[in-house]
Amino acid sequence: MSENRGSTILEVSLAFFLGGLIGAGIALLYAPAAGVETRKKVKETTERIRGRMMEGYEAAIEKAEEEAGVAKEYLGEKVSEVKAAYSAGRDAYIKEKEKYAQKAS
Repeated sequence: MSENRGSTILEVSLAFFLGGLIGAGIALLYAPAAGVETRKKVKETTERIRGRMMEGYEAAIEKAEEEAGVAKEYLGEKVSEVKAAYSAGRDAYIKEKEKYAQKAS
């Protein structure tokens, strides 16, 4: 359930961020300023937003790698448990088979 909540928070944050970006872009385009000044502001804003998006992207990649590591560890533990159970079952089968073979002889 916490995964769904995190995803929802991320989606809402992204939507809020994109809405702010669009609003800022419209405000810059309609602001009474010289073309050179407006282009400079748009470039600065774009670079700032690009930096924030890269930080968010890097954080998401880091979290995904962390979660993949946790999943890999969990699966490794389960594989070990299954192998141990299989070995125990095989050993028990062999012992019982030998016991019946000795009784039959």
